[in-house]
Amino acid sequence: MDSFVYVLGTLGKNRYLTYVGWTHDVPRRLAQHNAGKGARTTRGRLWVLLHAERFATRREAMSREWHLKRDRKFRKELAQALK
Repeated sequence: MDSFVYVLGTLGKNRYLTYVGWTHDVPRRLAQHNAGKGARTTRGRLWVLLHAERFATRREAMSREWHLKRDRKFRKELAQALK
């Protein structure tokens, strides 16, 4: 089953916020985040999908998620698209 890594973005009080996660179904997961049923750090905000990548295995997706969480420059560039 394909796995995906995704980056979400939202406008915080005075800055742009991003969230990185992995899933098997990106639209369903985005809907969960926006309904307040996602990760605790995403609750209460309206999120938009900024980026998604497909992988053949969950392990590959989780590895890429780990790297994206540490790549602040890449996430900052994606957040600029929210402007």
